[in-house]
This record gives sequence, structure tokens and C-alpha cells, in this order.
Amino acid sequence: MAPSSVVVTIEKPSGIALVEINDANSSLLHDKQKAARPKQFTWVLFLKAQRALGCIPWLATALLGMFASVKKRIALSDATDEEYKYKGRLYKFIKAFLTISVVALVVEIIVYFQKWDLSLVRRPWEIQGVFQWSYMAWLSLRVDYAAPFLVMLSKFCIVLFMIQSLDRLVLCVGCFWIKLKNLMPVVEGEAYDIEDASSFPMVLVQIPMCNEKEVYEQSIGAVCQLDWPKDRILVQVLDDSNDEIAQTLIRNEVLSWKEKGVNIIYRHRFIRTGYKAGNLKSAMACDYVKDYEFVAIFDADFQPNPDFLKRTIPHFKGKPEVGLVQARWSYVNKDENLLTRLQNINLCFHFEVEQQVNGVFLNFFGFNGTAGVWRIKALEDSGGWLERTTVEDMDIAVRAHLQGWKFIFLNDVRALCELPESYEAYKKQQHRWHSGPMQLFRLCLPAIITSKISIWKKANMIFLFFLLRKLILPFYSFTLFCIILPLTMFIPEAELPAWVICYVPIVMSILNILPAPKSFPFLMPYLLFENTMSVTKFNAMVSGLFQLGSAYEWVVTKKTGRASESDLLALTEREMKTSNEEKIQRRLSESGLEMLSKLKEKEEEQPVVNKKRNRIYRKELALAFLLLTAAARSLLSAHGIHFYYLLFQGISFLVVGLDLIGEQVN
Repeated sequence: MAPSSVVVTIEKPSGIALVEINDANSSLLHDKQKAARPKQFTWVLFLKAQRALGCIPWLATALLGMFASVKKRIALSDATDEEYKYKGRLYKFIKAFLTISVVALVVEIIVYFQKWDLSLVRRPWEIQGVFQWSYMAWLSLRVDYAAPFLVMLSKFCIVLFMIQSLDRLVLCVGCFWIKLKNLMPVVEGEAYDIEDASSFPMVLVQIPMCNEKEVYEQSIGAVCQLDWPKDRILVQVLDDSNDEIAQTLIRNEVLSWKEKGVNIIYRHRFIRTGYKAGNLKSAMACDYVKDYEFVAIFDADFQPNPDFLKRTIPHFKGKPEVGLVQARWSYVNKDENLLTRLQNINLCFHFEVEQQVNGVFLNFFGFNGTAGVWRIKALEDSGGWLERTTVEDMDIAVRAHLQGWKFIFLNDVRALCELPESYEAYKKQQHRWHSGPMQLFRLCLPAIITSKISIWKKANMIFLFFLLRKLILPFYSFTLFCIILPLTMFIPEAELPAWVICYVPIVMSILNILPAPKSFPFLMPYLLFENTMSVTKFNAMVSGLFQLGSAYEWVVTKKTGRASESDLLALTEREMKTSNEEKIQRRLSESGLEMLSKLKEKEEEQPVVNKKRNRIYRKELALAFLLLTAAARSLLSAHGIHFYYLLFQGISFLVVGLDLIGEQVN
């Protein structure tokens, strides 16, 4: 024993303890600290438990509120809620898949708690009981037939997934190279002489609209304030409205700007065929169009800046081969709700990366249908507007490219517009945007093959523009993540690797979100929502490819008429003017007032029915329960990352299926 040590013997009824103290001061302090640590740890646990218990009432209130909303949403729904009446084959397939998955989950739960291990059984006749024998037969069928087929299908989809990911990576590298080398379109030659109005080309501006009472005023006002010589511009308001009140309002808005000195006319078709394409085709057939060299097109919710024409038209100067100059969109309501934030991410990538890269390196991209300026000769040379598809903008762009015309995309010129705020409007828009390209591909394929453009341009248009980005993308995203992945939970021999489920999708989502860096907090919701939208895009792609009924549905995207900050400032300035100044916002004639009062009386006689409400989307709900069922099966096998993905993706489908994303209607 060390000389400095002290032996203390303590007698207790319960026994004798021997304590060895090496240093009287330090050792006693050390022992006190050791004794205090368990108490401190206990108090910390108590505090954390108290905080956790304090969150329970809040969580319970939130859950009860959510369940109350869900119950109300289901109670208010009826069989006419969804546009396709749930009669599609895809919905029936998902329902059948869900039923089989629920039965399989029940069987797996029984096997799990019974702790069966039939893998050690070598002779099937040794198994007793029909249930055990049936499960053994399923295991044999799963290993011999189901798993090999599923592995082959999953490998095929993974290859498509990696090809599409590589395409996206190449686009991002191209965008980085454009910024690094500053490869922006430049204006050649001298600018137009401001003092000589005759040096400016003749420009026709078209605003097609249909029953859009919420936005007509601000779009007409923005176009009428374009900075261009008055005698060198004509504004056509192409009204296809079948609502008499909307017709009256739009006509009188045009009259008010005409009295202000703007060269503007109002056109209304009595035979409304061909939707937007028919409207534009009818307008281009006017005799006076031959006097104009360019045509700018703006949808009813677009508000171009006054300098829009002066920043786009000069790019045609000295470039007779340029047929289209396309500007970028910006959004007045991008921060309105989660749905608009997620749309902003997608569209920022579309314009910043896809359109810009294709414009710089290929001189070809899909016309966005608005905020663009066409050379009228290019439109006529390409056959004009056709009514054969629901994507007339892409149709004319493809035909113009086949005729050798080049396109320019201006990333720094923007036109303000509005994003759909409700999931119903967004879903219909996406259905049209993904079914139309497949219709067009079927119609244009022979023309592409026989065209005089180079082979690599043909390959780009067929394999990249149409097949990879319009067909393969919705196919693999739905098949791989909504069908194969939950199926592998019941067929573990075909389990997907973690990098397919998690790592590569996250990297691709980060690349998508780079053009909108302020949206990084929404990375995970964006990833989940994109997979959720895959069912709509897949259904639209199939309907367009095989010419199903819903492929020809053209629905005008609902607008709310939100004004931009500049509009609000202008409105404030007008309100501050003296009463003797003329109001340019609206001036109705006496006959217009009489007509408007009669229409309002007629409208008041009819019962008011509020058709605007949130809906139930049964395909999304069926997929939600399918993924949650697969998540429960994954939990039994402790799959880890597969479980979390299926759980959160299932919740995402549930939120969308109950229409809890986007605008909420009381």
C-alpha cells in the first residue's frame, strides 16, 4: 500500500466497507462529483420529459384539427369531385395493387409474430396446415418467378433514371459554362432611332383570353403602356369568352384605352373552335396583319414591363434566320403558399437551365406560349397555328425548327405572371402540359424524320426533347418510386439500393433548386411533391400517347388576379390625382352601363352556387395507402431508409389526395 494512503474502516449493521483514499482533498472532491453526476443526469431527464409532455397537448390539438379538416373534406366530397370520375384503368390498377398489399401485410404480420422460419424446411410435405403450406408456396413462387422479373424491371427503370439524371447534370454544366463565359445573346447593329419613329418595325401584340374577368384589366393595361411608337404598334384583344358579362367588361376596357389614344381593337369569335390555337389563327387571318413584321403574344395574366419590346425586338435586327425571341417569366404570387413555392422551383430551373442552355447551344427550345415575339414570316413559313393538339405553342416551335428557323432565349427579360394557387388548377395544367407533347410526337415524328435538318438535330429532337424529357421522365418516376419500390417490400429479393431511393434523387433535387437558392429550405418537400405529381404526369403521358379521351381536354388555368407591387403603386398614384383628371382605369359608355346593369340583374335572378371548393383525389389517396402499407411491411424487416422514404412519401400523397396543399377554401 502506498505511504500516502489512509485506510478507514467503517462498521455498519449492513456490513463493512473498505475505502482507500490516495489524496484527502482531491479524492473527496472527486467522490462528491461522482455522486452528484447521477443526480444531475436524472434532473436533466426529468426536465426533458417535462418539455416533451408539454408538447403533447399541442400535438394532440394539431392532430385533432387535422383529422377534423380531413373528416369535413371527405364529408363534403361527392362522386363528381374529380374530373376523370375515377373510372380510369390506372385508378383500378392502383386499387387492386392496394388490396393485394393489405392482404400481404396481414399475412406478413402473422408470420412475424408467429416467428416462422420456413427457410429451413427442405421437404414441403413436412409442413402442417393449409396456411403454412400456402405461405411456403408463395415464398417459392416469389424467389423463382416474381423476384427475377421485378429485378429486371427495376434495372431497366434505374438505367432510364440514370440517363435522365445525366441529362440534367449536362444541362447544369451547360448553364454554369454560359455564366462563366458570359454567353448571352447580344444585339447586333445600332439601336432604333428614337427621334425617327419610322425606323421602328411594325409590331402586332395579341392578348388571347377566355372568361378571365380576374386578370383582363391588368394585362390590357400593361400591354397598352408598352414603350413603342403609337403608329407602329397594334394591340389585339382576342376575347373567346362565352360569359356575356366578361365580354362587356373586356370590350369597355378596350374602349377606355382606345379613347386614351392607344391603337387597340377588340375581337370576339362567334364560332369558338380550336381553343387558343383557333383564336390566334383567326386573328392572324385579318387583312391588316400583312402590314406587320412581328407579333408579340401575352396570355391574359401576363404583365410585361414597358421596355419589353425595346429589349426583345432588337435581337431580330441583322439576323434574318431568327424566328422567335422568348422572354422569361416571373411570378407575382410565388410566396403565396407551399404549392406556388414548389412551382417556382420547377419553373426557375426550366427557364434558367433548360431554355437558356438549349437556346445558346442549339438555337431551339419549346415556345412557352406567351411572353415571346415571333417573326410573322416564320409563323407563315411553318404553316401557322394548328388546332390538332393542346400544346399549340410547342407545335409551332417544332415546325419552325424543322424549317430552319432559330430561336433566342433572353434570361434577363422577364414578364410578370401568376402561378396556379390551387392544386386542382395546377393538376389540370400539368395534365395538359404532359399529354399534349405525346400527341404532338405521334403527329410530328414522320415530319422530323423526313426533314432537311441535320441528323444530330433530329436525334436531339426525338430522343432528348420528346422521348427523354416528355415520355421517359414521367414513366420511370411513377413506375420506379410508386410501383416497384412498394412492391420490393413484399419481395425483398428485389430490394432497391439506397442510392437509387435517397442519394441520387437528393442530388438531382439540389441541382433543380440551384436556380432558386432561396428555396433551399423546401428541398425535401420539393422532392416528395415531384414524386407525388408523377401519377398525374404518367396518366397524362399515357392518355396523350394512346389518344385517350382526356388527352384533348383544354381547360383554362384559373387565375386570382393578384396585382404586382408596381400595379399597386400606380393605383395609389391614380387615386391621389385631382378629381378633374381623367380616369384611364375604366370608362363605360351609357349603352355599356345599360347592358351591364341588365346582365347583373339577370345574374342576380339565378341562384348563386359556390363551385369553388377543395376536392378529394382518389388516385393520390389510393397511392398514399399503398405506400403506407409498404412502409409498415418495411418496418417489420427493419429496412431503415426504405421505411422513412415510404412513410414520408405516403404522407405526401395523403396531403395531396385530401387537397391540403395550395389554396384552402372555407
